[in-house]
Order: sequence, then structure tokens, then C-alpha cells
Amino acid sequence: MKALYGQQNSPGEEMTFVFQERETLPPTREHDVKVQVRACALSWMDTKLLSEIKLKKELVPVGREISGVVLEVGSKVTFFQPDDEVVGILPLDSEESGVCEVILVHEHYLVSKPAQVCWAAAAGALRDGLRAYTALHYLSPVSPGRAVLVLDGASPFGTIAIQLAQHRGAKVISTAHSLEDKQYLERLRPTGARVIDVSHGKIDLAESCLEETGGLGVDIVLDAGVRLYSAEDEATSKSQLLPHKHDIISLLGVGGHWITTEKNLQLDPPDSHSLFLKGATVSFLNDEIWNLSNVQQGKYLDILWWPQLDEPIPLYEAKVSMEIVQKNQARKRQVIQF
Repeated sequence: MKALYGQQNSPGEEMTFVFQERETLPPTREHDVKVQVRACALSWMDTKLLSEIKLKKELVPVGREISGVVLEVGSKVTFFQPDDEVVGILPLDSEESGVCEVILVHEHYLVSKPAQVCWAAAAGALRDGLRAYTALHYLSPVSPGRAVLVLDGASPFGTIAIQLAQHRGAKVISTAHSLEDKQYLERLRPTGARVIDVSHGKIDLAESCLEETGGLGVDIVLDAGVRLYSAEDEATSKSQLLPHKHDIISLLGVGGHWITTEKNLQLDPPDSHSLFLKGATVSFLNDEIWNLSNVQQGKYLDILWWPQLDEPIPLYEAKVSMEIVQKNQARKRQVIQF
């Protein structure tokens, strides 16, 4: 069997991806589940995080969100039987690559796959579904009537966050980074999200959101990164589509919640004072927190929404697709189909 791994020879160097021939799997341990992988989603690998938590290796397994069929279970496995359809996220310290036909997984990292969800959608929705659920259920619970701003709503993560917020009865506002994104968001079902096209740079996001909420401001903001400095200091086209941190603080309502994916967010004293006056809070969305906390194991993987997927990719294209994902050039979720 072949499995896909990432290799980074020195810090700052681009990661390369290689297929490695695997020997026969080791015997199934007491709590192990042997899974025949049917689909595996490709996600960007945070090599800096792996280094910080001392998990940096010469060869890093690629592909952690998998769906498949149970082939064999260990003697103490109680949740699954052979032929069960499962889906799960492999832990950060896993030695297994999800881009492999057969793998061993501890039973606590798996849940049953809903019968009506196809293999590719199950694997592709898992990480973004978990992130959206963490943000809008645990960090800032959504309730009917609240105003939620989802930035870059046409991304795989944004698509699921919009669906979850609408499912909870919230009024959703979203931004689109292109005309295609705007059209995609307007076709989403259920309809109702207000779409703001920021691709031309002529829209004042804070003003638009205040207008949509009758001047009251947004209750929850879920960002996709923010600009920390002025436009001249961040000249890339991608950063120009992101709102400035001052815009987000301006459009927050009283008691609002800002959930950020910006790991290097810097708030100056005037920013903190504005948040203080509004009684607003800032939360950091780290989608690996469930894997990093042993207490939380088994408390996730309970929600699947319709994801923003590309066409399923055959195994022989996995290496090239992962290179695109690692360079952040993939707009849709990439899923390997076996």
C-alpha cells in the first residue's frame, strides 16, 4: 500500500510531498479499528504548530479527515463492528496517513457516518463543520434573532458557518470576494443571508453592517483573517480583501463577540478601550483544540453540513493537490476518493 507524507528539510522551506510504500499493518490493538478508507480530505498542514508542540518529524502523515468502512475491531472496541460506515479526524500525533487504502484508528477518533451523506462529503465537511460548531456553539452560542457576520462566506468554512447560523435562527450577513462567490452565496439554501461584495474595495463594511442592523451593530463576527496594519503595509491582493481590525470593532454591537482565526492579532490600547465601552469580547478559534485536549475527546464529530467541495480527486493526483492546498491556492475543499 502507498501512503502520502509531507517532508520539510529546513525551516521556511516549502514542504514537499511523497508517496511511501507501507509494509503490512501491525496487529490490531485492543482499542484500534481497522478502516478501509473511502475518502480523505486534504487540509493545510501547520508545520509551526507541530514544531511548537514537539511533533515535528522527518515525514509528516498527510490527510487527517477520513471516511470509510470498518474491516476489523480490537478486542475492547465497543462502539463499532465490521462493515460499519465511519468518519473521523486523526489526531495530530497520528502515525497514519489518511491518504492510504487501509489504516488503524483508535475508536475514540471515529463516529458513525450518516447513511445519507456520501463518502466525499462526509470527509470534506468534517473539519469545517467542527470549526463552525466550535465557534457558534461553544465560543459564542447562536440564538434566534442574533445578527451574525461571516467573512468570506463562500469558503468551505464560511459556507458551513452560514448554514449553522441560519439553522439556529440568526440573521446572517456575509462577504464575497468575487462575483462568482456572490452568486454562489445567493444560491445557497436556505436563502436569506445578506451578501456584501467586497471584491472592488468600494464598500465600507462597517457602514454596510450597521445599516443592515439598524445602527445596532452585529452580535457575532466570524472572521477569515484581518488586516492589522494600513493598506500600504499589506499590499497583497488577498490582504486587501480582508477587513481592518478597526472595521470589525466598529461594526460590533453592544455585548458583541468577535471570533477570530488570526493567531497574531494585536490589539492596541484604543482598540481595547472600544471593546471595553461596548462590553464586547474576543475569542480565538483554534480548530485543533479538540485534538489537543484529552478531556474533550469524543465530544465532537456530531454535526455534518453541506460543504463547499471540489470534484473528488483520484489517488494518483493526491500529491499535486496537496501541494496546491499547502500553498493556500485551493478555494474549495480537496477530497481524495478511493
